[in-house]
Amino acid sequence: MRLSDEAFEAVVEDALASIPEGFHRYLEEIVVDIEDMPDEAVCEDVGIDDPRGLLGLYQGTPLTERNVDAPYRLPERIVIYRRNIERMCRTRRQMVDQIRKTVLHEVGHHFGLSEQHLRDLGYE
Repeated sequence: MRLSDEAFEAVVEDALASIPEGFHRYLEEIVVDIEDMPDEAVCEDVGIDDPRGLLGLYQGTPLTERNVDAPYRLPERIVIYRRNIERMCRTRRQMVDQIRKTVLHEVGHHFGLSEQHLRDLGYE
């Protein structure tokens, strides 16, 4: 399912609005951006060969790695990869659900959760 830029942004906004209220305060300092596809450098950084398998990416310093000796850090950011979401979803509702799940997965990385722990929680 392919959407216009504006329509996809609206789906992302709907997905973010559907995240449980308790998570909203953790999203206040995290920017959610939309990119078409992960580039080669991103794929290399996260250790994947096929960019089509990456739906989202957390960029920042997880809470578990922060300390007073390093007060400066890059802005927290979650990237949603539009083409990969569009490829796997057939309806707008599926997109909202997948983006919501992807954002929650990436917020898990913000808290320092590993891929395995997120899989165990159902956020693969």
